[in-house]
Amino acid sequence: MKRKDYKKQRKSSNKYLVIKVLVILTFSLFVVVVAYGASLQKKALYAADQAFEPVPDRPKSVIREENVEPAQDNVSILFIGVDDSEQRKQGDSNSRSDALLFATLNKEDKSVKLISIPRDSYVHIPKVGYRDKITHAHAFGGTSATIDTIEELFDVPVDYYVKMNFNAFIDVVDALGGIEAEVPYNRTEKDENDKNTIYLKKGLQHLDGKHALALARTRKLDSDVERGKRQQMILQAIMKQAVSVKSITKYGDVIEAVGDNMKTDMTFDEMKSFLEYAKGGMPQVDTISLKGFDDMSTGTYYWKLDETYLDEVKQQLQTHLELTPNSSSLTVNRSNLTESADKASEDSYND
Repeated sequence: MKRKDYKKQRKSSNKYLVIKVLVILTFSLFVVVVAYGASLQKKALYAADQAFEPVPDRPKSVIREENVEPAQDNVSILFIGVDDSEQRKQGDSNSRSDALLFATLNKEDKSVKLISIPRDSYVHIPKVGYRDKITHAHAFGGTSATIDTIEELFDVPVDYYVKMNFNAFIDVVDALGGIEAEVPYNRTEKDENDKNTIYLKKGLQHLDGKHALALARTRKLDSDVERGKRQQMILQAIMKQAVSVKSITKYGDVIEAVGDNMKTDMTFDEMKSFLEYAKGGMPQVDTISLKGFDDMSTGTYYWKLDETYLDEVKQQLQTHLELTPNSSSLTVNRSNLTESADKASEDSYND
């Protein structure tokens, strides 16, 4: 064989070898991805089954005529943060809600409206039949009482709930590799065990789970309203981190982080439906804070809501969910609420 022909044959052989290697590597990568996806799916399904906890005797919102499906309908989600730590000795059923965030999702434009609800908001609680701090609704009747209170407050359905304790919050943030958040001031704060071990540094910071929780809870230097805004910011930061490409390999850790520390009435398939909102990156999120004023006229602190602004918020939510306004569905005649009922609530739960 001539040298010239030998070189040509060798070059051709090397070319085919490179192609074979690329094919094998591509196939191997495909197998790994499929295996990882299958493993992740199995892990997620197990976690979803563990977290699934429907509200008793409530297959759907009383405001809905039919059940909704996230893939086809505009829906709402109530996020409840609770402190069921051993230090407080409250347990899940007796704990007050430490954070309340309500979101409506519009399927057409993939937009989200996110409302923070100050824990000291003075509202009517259907479970007990009188007004009190909204944080006490969970202590009075758990998830069900909290949902009923929110539905009455905004006159819109609560289609789903997600309830997390402090451990789940910390673990999820850590599993995502932390979040970027703006810290408003320098301050030493309590950790999840109520010990002053957390130092928050002013400015844009990369926070782990413990520091993110401390930021979500702090309010001593400003107000409960500002606290709610921080909780909105933190939830958006978690969402942004979760939909980023670099977080894909961390999903398994996130699923494991949830463990026994989260409860929801969403099925696994319903959870997957919400992935549509993450296609193309972070969805549009509009934040809303409930206006109001401080009130100490009874000797107990309350956040009295601005009723005019509350009506505007109701309209925004109804429009976003594309509902026909029907204020008679859950309207409460507040003039019939007596001072004695309010006094009873103050004696039962002074914060």
